[in-house]
Amino acid sequence: MVTISDNFGTKWYQSLKLELFAAVFLVGILPVLVFSMFISDSLKTYFKENNEKELLYKANKIAVSIQKNNYLTEEKNRMQFVEELDAKSEEEGYRIIVTDSLGVAVADTNRSAIGKMCVVPEILVALDGKDDANLRDSEGTVYASAYIENEGSEKIGAVLLVYSFDEVNELLKEISHNWLIVTIVIAILLFIIAFLITHAIFVPLTNILSTIQRISNGQLHNRLVVKGNNELSRLGDAINVMTQQLEHVDTARQEFVSNVSHELKTPLSSIKVLSESLLLQEDMPVEMYREFMQDINSEVDRMTDIINDLLALVKLDYREEGMLNISEFSLNEVVTAIVKRISPLANKKNIMLDLENIKDITIEADETKLTLALSNLIENAVKYTPDEGTVTVTVDGDHQNAFFTVKDTGIGISPEEQTKIFNRFYRVDKTRDRETGGTGLGLAITHSTVMMHNGSIKVTSAEGEGATFVVRIPLKHQSIN
Repeated sequence: MVTISDNFGTKWYQSLKLELFAAVFLVGILPVLVFSMFISDSLKTYFKENNEKELLYKANKIAVSIQKNNYLTEEKNRMQFVEELDAKSEEEGYRIIVTDSLGVAVADTNRSAIGKMCVVPEILVALDGKDDANLRDSEGTVYASAYIENEGSEKIGAVLLVYSFDEVNELLKEISHNWLIVTIVIAILLFIIAFLITHAIFVPLTNILSTIQRISNGQLHNRLVVKGNNELSRLGDAINVMTQQLEHVDTARQEFVSNVSHELKTPLSSIKVLSESLLLQEDMPVEMYREFMQDINSEVDRMTDIINDLLALVKLDYREEGMLNISEFSLNEVVTAIVKRISPLANKKNIMLDLENIKDITIEADETKLTLALSNLIENAVKYTPDEGTVTVTVDGDHQNAFFTVKDTGIGISPEEQTKIFNRFYRVDKTRDRETGGTGLGLAITHSTVMMHNGSIKVTSAEGEGATFVVRIPLKHQSIN
């Protein structure tokens, strides 16, 4: 018997559980991590671009104001110009530097660059006639510049706004910190959810695995406790049905072995008794020798019949397509030949054996096997019908199936026994098994043969009222895939 290793089962369980847990956790946490990175970068980009645009806009406004009021060309307005710059710088929170056309600072709200050359890339770009704004990450500062021109569109200076990005960075850090806490909380929740999901799945799987291990060790009485209505519960139901069938098969196997032993033991015991009688008795008359030898021969024939029927059942149990020799033949002719062969047995008991061919039926089947199956039904009907009784055989059909019916006026079959008559070695009339002969395998052979032909067999009966067997066989044989 093949068994499932406990070590293998544990490794399989642990590996699959870990994989499922990791999959559920990662599927949940990865989008959160990606979103966390995305939102952080998006916020930083947003604030950077927004600050650059805003400073560039304000730099242009200041440049237009300087150009309009001629602050660079007229000294009398210079003091008012400086005061306005200081007020705006204090109000807005950024540094303002104004240079002439050579890049020399003429105004600085910090006063530190006045009179000095401002070699800043943004100023050089502005003096070249272009506006510019940049965030320098290393300094955490935004630089925005705009050019100043006179009425003749000549570049006479530049405005540079310098704004610290520290406040924005602090805000971004606070947002990132809060989002990190949210991410950790989400990760913990996802961890718990992943654990609960894997636990909910693998607890029943563990029970299923342990039950299968016990079943594989031969404990076929084990059953799963099925709860709910999902795929796992349906799997549990399927395993319970399979186990029940295995238990039934095992019971049938044990009964079969017991029945075979009993059926073979009986003729062997008779042969041993008869042979010992011959050996122990001296000067036995020839007539007695002959009688004993005839009895021994009969018992040997009985054993041969049992073995032949067992071999036939073994072949039928394979249910392979190659086991059938399919040919087209007339069912009416086959049944007529069977009835003709069994007629002497019926005449001996004064039984009326009647054949009714309602339709001419041509069928595709294994003629040899089907002949044996139908013969068993008719012989059983004759054997179990009392003297002066009647056995009626009918052949009929429709456009798809052939119907073979055997109706007798025999001893009948109780409803309880109708479910067992196709079991091997089962006899309805156990008190007459030796009298009627047979091996108790005929109906089992018939049932297996009919199933091989994709047909069906049904019985209708009651005790003391005879029995009616109806066999249905498809007219056209179809392979079982």
